[in-house]
Amino acid sequence: MAIKQQLASLIGQSAEQQACRYLKQQGLRHRQSNYRCKAGEIDLVMQDGQELVFVEVKFRRKADFGYAQEYFDRHKRRKFERAVQHYLQSHGLNPDTSAFRIDLVAITNNNLEWITHI
Repeated sequence: MAIKQQLASLIGQSAEQQACRYLKQQGLRHRQSNYRCKAGEIDLVMQDGQELVFVEVKFRRKADFGYAQEYFDRHKRRKFERAVQHYLQSHGLNPDTSAFRIDLVAITNNNLEWITHI
């Protein structure tokens, strides 16, 4: 079982690196990877002009059991939003006055889809 977890972790890291490269090519600036707190995890924190962009990366090798974006469900989104709130507060940023958004990078069958403002 440990080997399966290690493989999944490596695949996840590779997908996050691919997403980061893509977003940088689109003009975003990388600020942080894998922000972790009690509330959850943020895969990528990027900067788009004056706006912070919190990115969830989902990967599926095949669409046999659904596309990657389908795995960012309501429960996962709430957990992600709590991690975003923690990030903002821990960096002294007011969520009511700080410009930020949540994006999703979904990779399925080697096709990358960037969904902004989800």
